[in-house]
Amino acid sequence: MPKKRKSILSITVVAALVLSMLSTAMASAATSSHEPDSKPAPVSKMQTYVNAMEPGWNLGNSLDAVGDDETAWGNPRITKELIQSIADQGYKSIRIPVTWEAHIGDKPDYNIDAAYINRVQEVVGWALDADLYVMINLHHDSWRWISTMEKDYDHVLARYNAIWTQIANKFKDAPEKLMFESVNEPRFTEGGTTNADTGYRMLDTLNTSFHHIVRSSGGNNDTRPLVLPTMHTSSAQPDLDALNQTIQKLDDPNLIATVHYYGFWPFSVNIAGFTKFNDEVQKDVTDTFDRVHDAFTAKGIPVIIGEYGLLGFDQHTGVIEQGEKLKFFEFVGHYSRQKQMTTMLWDNGQHFGRTSYTWSDQQLFDMIRASWNGRSSTAETDQVYLKQHEPIRDVKITLDLNGNRFFSLKNGTTALLRGKDYSIRNGVLTLKSSLLTRLTAESKLGVNATLTAGFSAGADWTLNIIQYNTPVLNDAQGTTSAFAIPVTFGGDQLATMEATYANGENAGPQNWTSFKEFAYTFSPDYDRNVIELKPNFFNETKDGEIQLKFHFWSGTVIEYTLTKKGSIVEGATLD
Repeated sequence: MPKKRKSILSITVVAALVLSMLSTAMASAATSSHEPDSKPAPVSKMQTYVNAMEPGWNLGNSLDAVGDDETAWGNPRITKELIQSIADQGYKSIRIPVTWEAHIGDKPDYNIDAAYINRVQEVVGWALDADLYVMINLHHDSWRWISTMEKDYDHVLARYNAIWTQIANKFKDAPEKLMFESVNEPRFTEGGTTNADTGYRMLDTLNTSFHHIVRSSGGNNDTRPLVLPTMHTSSAQPDLDALNQTIQKLDDPNLIATVHYYGFWPFSVNIAGFTKFNDEVQKDVTDTFDRVHDAFTAKGIPVIIGEYGLLGFDQHTGVIEQGEKLKFFEFVGHYSRQKQMTTMLWDNGQHFGRTSYTWSDQQLFDMIRASWNGRSSTAETDQVYLKQHEPIRDVKITLDLNGNRFFSLKNGTTALLRGKDYSIRNGVLTLKSSLLTRLTAESKLGVNATLTAGFSAGADWTLNIIQYNTPVLNDAQGTTSAFAIPVTFGGDQLATMEATYANGENAGPQNWTSFKEFAYTFSPDYDRNVIELKPNFFNETKDGEIQLKFHFWSGTVIEYTLTKKGSIVEGATLD
């Protein structure tokens, strides 16, 4: 499962742009056919293998579920049709996380239940039949029992070795499109006092033992691609260096390194005011992928980003505003290609329907799919807010063309007229007041129209024309386990919330910031017309007065006061 990342210091906008331009220029030069003396560097067999895996998808929260079977976390049983449908969407590889703990017998043999390993083999077989590259691993075993290795070294290592011995023997005749990953997100802190060096030594022991077991098992395992993770599958430099030492020691050309990426943590969960895909968020992408590339790819060791996405998706996919979310996935797809790293989307069921075989957010998938082959154009926003009954003026929106050309602007299927309805100059799209007046003529609150900008390549970009009134929050009473503020949203949408005590001290969880985590501590419900404050928020607040500030996407900020006494909470608007 994904986990939170630490913040990274920002750099200037100029530095970020220069880095992006240099990367683009280098990629262009590498593929140019006009320079007879410039030849691309030889690509290793394993790098070719990993390149062919792009793009990849995770079958999350199924065989990796902690419980009796693959339905324990709410997903239906895996079907052949599901696997084929993923292949039909254009995916070339599939990671099938597997948690073995509940299906392992007692020591000393630690026998895997035959029905369970046969079920894993069946699903793997369906994926191979769909012509997908396939990765299987030890998944939540990492934190369920492998994490206790410091205090229970012999038992953990013996169990780990027994499992991999059985997996290796079961799949030794499978084609090379099946690869093994030694362990998911390894960590060694449970019940011990592990320092970094001790943890690195234990991970090296596991990876080395895994390598020996598979290579000595015969069949196609002699050369089967093996995937080795960093500690926590982190991209921190010491973690990269430690895995690099293990790989160099093993001296095997069929090894692949893996890390996971869930973005700049404050943006990834919408906390600390990071509601937008800004330069700091983008720099985290470039810094991370540059580090991983320099540590491995540049040294001939291919890399798989075994999981990527946004951590806020663990709450729900609306934690990050749609346009900002699209910009993140567009840039990650672009920059990972620049650095020759294969990406595997983490999907625990919230993206691709396990029985409907459709995407819950087709626009998001369209952006992801477009990133496999090139860049898409984006814009500074996908929301145009117009206050009801106020004069409407021209609205200017800066586009990031990303090498493409602007082609058209449509309202539904109706093409809008350049010069009359809009203009575009130097990458700035201007929506004329006459157009906006026409689109909002019915004077209804909320989205009045959705415009679609088309470009010479990549996915379209949509602009929601939204009419709003200032939101109105009402007084409320409740408890710390159930508290909701009645709201007349007036067509507006909530971006984030601040919480402080009367003395100015930050209130609530993660009190290093006044901006609270979206969906974890608060959540708007537009169907019920409320803003819920979650028990997670009240669990870490003191009794007394708490000042809230609700920031809306229109730019409106509304202040609100809470009074907490034990489990009783009262809320009031500020006059």
